[in-house]
Amino acid sequence: MSDAKRIILGLLLWTGVVSAVHLKLNFDWSDVVNERLPESKRRLHVAYIPVTCHLTCPVTDYISRFSSSGNIFIPKMFQGFPEIKEALIANKMQAAFMVAPMAIALKAQGVPVRIVYLGHRYGSAIVVRKDGPVKTFPDMKGHVIAIPSRFSDERLLVYKALAKYGMKASDLKMVEMAPPDVAGALAAKAIDAFSMGEPYPSQAEVYGFGKVLFHARELWPDYMSCVVVVREDMIANRPDAVQTLVDGIARSGHWLEKGRPEREHAADFVARFYYNQDPRLLRWALTNPMDRVMYNSLSPLKPDFDMVRDLMMETGVLDKKIEFNEYIDTQFSDGAKIKTAWNYTIGSQHAE
Repeated sequence: MSDAKRIILGLLLWTGVVSAVHLKLNFDWSDVVNERLPESKRRLHVAYIPVTCHLTCPVTDYISRFSSSGNIFIPKMFQGFPEIKEALIANKMQAAFMVAPMAIALKAQGVPVRIVYLGHRYGSAIVVRKDGPVKTFPDMKGHVIAIPSRFSDERLLVYKALAKYGMKASDLKMVEMAPPDVAGALAAKAIDAFSMGEPYPSQAEVYGFGKVLFHARELWPDYMSCVVVVREDMIANRPDAVQTLVDGIARSGHWLEKGRPEREHAADFVARFYYNQDPRLLRWALTNPMDRVMYNSLSPLKPDFDMVRDLMMETGVLDKKIEFNEYIDTQFSDGAKIKTAWNYTIGSQHAE
């Protein structure tokens, strides 16, 4: 065999090896297998972004892998809420974690979805640069604050702060920014503050360039940010699958509330295998203090959502009144109330 042929053969073999490794590591074979199943047997696709109010999504996926029934659903990470909204509408995702006002607005616009559960409580904050000009909220006059979406509780949190200090929305500039981008923008002085969910406030604290001006719960008792949304066709045609989804998320919430070891373990495997983040950020967000974010009492409650809806109308992102039972389905959270934490010991290969 000539040298030229040996080189060509070597290149072909190398290309084959690299392609095989790439397919093994980066291609989601479970998704391919899932799509070949009858529709009634397929696992639901669930969208999330790398924040703590979506943490029960990867925690459920990770722990359920060790159970006898295996994975409950197929999680898919996104970087922003607009992309999740479009995927949900197009039925590329059958369920999603998203900010509550966006879910309410979608239903008001005629999109056939329902809220079935909460992501967590608390866990959002208004953060400013440590060396910046903003020391108190009134100092925000004339400055730029980032929010995840105009349809977000974090935006409504800014309005609550404006009301407390007798300020107007025109006193500052709100800009929409994908959550993973806000900490870098703050560090680079492209923005002066952000109102965002964890772990991005923690990122600013851990890396030393930002400080929490105040946590959401200081202005908004029992604050909630994200919710679990499911397409109505799934609720109608596959209620058992939806109940299994909500049950798994509820059990993960109870497991996270067991104590510091569970939260630290979750921070490690979620950061490495799902969020592609420094585990220190989630560890800080989940344990400093332990009630910085809470994963219990996650059933949707009418007073909470009536307040969000009314704030949406007051701030111009909802043009008609929509009632609680039009966009909430409580049957699945009611069904999940009897569920207990996953029986999963840290480091084991078995879960029940």
